[in-house]
Amino acid sequence: MATLMGNTLIILIARTDTALHNPMYFFLQNLAVAEVGFTTLIVPKMLVNLLVEKKTISWSGCRSQIFGVVYFVTMECFLFIVMAYDRFVAICHPLRYTVIMNKKLCMLLATAVWTSGFPVGTLHVTWLFSFPFCRSLTVPHFFCDGPPILHLVCGDTSNFELYSLIGTLLIILCPFLLLLVSYTHIINTIFRMPSAGGRRKAFSTCSSHIIVVTLFYGSTSLTHFRPKSSYSPGTRQLLSLSYTVFTPMLNPLIYSLRNKEMRAALNRLLSRKRKCIGVSKSFQISKP
Repeated sequence: MATLMGNTLIILIARTDTALHNPMYFFLQNLAVAEVGFTTLIVPKMLVNLLVEKKTISWSGCRSQIFGVVYFVTMECFLFIVMAYDRFVAICHPLRYTVIMNKKLCMLLATAVWTSGFPVGTLHVTWLFSFPFCRSLTVPHFFCDGPPILHLVCGDTSNFELYSLIGTLLIILCPFLLLLVSYTHIINTIFRMPSAGGRRKAFSTCSSHIIVVTLFYGSTSLTHFRPKSSYSPGTRQLLSLSYTVFTPMLNPLIYSLRNKEMRAALNRLLSRKRKCIGVSKSFQISKP
């Protein structure tokens, strides 16, 4: 509930406050929508399983969860690259920022990000569920994820594991290296700024993104780099919780508490709501 409320609030603020109508907050809205979708995919079924004694999921439901996890992980990896590129242009080329990050480019980048997960998720689910499964279909996990399901396969999965390794390198590790290169240039540019106030403002716009990226890439790489690794079920569940539940829940706090523009926009929104409530409480009694 906290995740849904926090990310929905970010979407509401960024869409209604004109001061936030810029590429940075446009992509932040996309991240918030993705986090809402990710959370809706996992958390409701997880809560139901915590309340009932018999924990089951349909075959199609399990396929949908695995597809959704792969889709959103892929999508967010590329979205973080786009967000880092936006900060790179804003800080390293501020005079050309509005020209480069125009509305058309932002829409093209957003479209590419949202479509990037479909082929990866489709291939992953189709190949995984083409294997023969053992009789026991008990998943030692709180949702259907690729690595726990792979442990139930009876056939040879060496080619699929190689595919998972290559996919992880291309989708998680390569984008992470691009992020490191981007932020190396950004930090070098910040340190060359003559104004201390300018350096603080630049760092404040990037620090939130760096924290979120570190949390997301750290947990997803440990989980998906070796799909048949020797992690205990408890360790694997904790790693999965970190990027499916904790990170989406922390994102609104990180982006709002560490961002002056977002805090100011939230105060303006609350002020408008208070004025509306005050007006609605006033009424006139007509004479009989």
